[in-house]
Amino acid sequence: MRPWVRALILIRPRRVLDNLERVRAAGGPSPNDWQLCLGVLRMWHRILFRADTVGTSRAGRPRRTWRARLLHNRALRLPFLLAEGAVIPLDLTGLASSPERLICHLLGAYHDERQFAFDLEILAVHGRLADLERAADAVVKGDDRRARWLRDLAVFDGYHESLLAAARRALAGRPLLDGAESDDPDVSFAAAMRWCARQPPTPSATVRALLAGQFPR
Repeated sequence: MRPWVRALILIRPRRVLDNLERVRAAGGPSPNDWQLCLGVLRMWHRILFRADTVGTSRAGRPRRTWRARLLHNRALRLPFLLAEGAVIPLDLTGLASSPERLICHLLGAYHDERQFAFDLEILAVHGRLADLERAADAVVKGDDRRARWLRDLAVFDGYHESLLAAARRALAGRPLLDGAESDDPDVSFAAAMRWCARQPPTPSATVRALLAGQFPR
């Protein structure tokens, strides 16, 4: 694969591949750089055609504050998420981001149900789950301006409490996901990497698979 293609899709390919080495060292799946690119394209497809699965909740209840009710509209919320650094629009694998940026993302950007497991799995590879636990605990217990803002920015009631409980489960070595969720690349980072590893290993092999109607799902 040409370096410019890899840079265009992965954005920070050197950092992505360095962090992928950490995943491999921890015993995780090991897709190559082209297979990771296909994973990014899959995520772009989700954002464009399944936008209702990102950043919102069908069953959740917005907080009763005026800011949370206003920010329930995702178009209005996006500029504030960008200003906060809580969304990482071009890092769709999570591997180009530092642990600090992932923690900021988890605290400010709503993840429906257990979708935050994706980023928790990456933080576990970095050994930074305890930092997330402390940060989420501060938001849950805090009554300062910062804590109130993060609760409103995430919009939905109970989000930080669920995030804190998940961080504590992960620190205790208990699984975050079960059943079909653990194999869902929308929810599980490990499942996303397994999806990538199943894909054709080169651009030419991808084209051949598409033409033959054999592209893996």
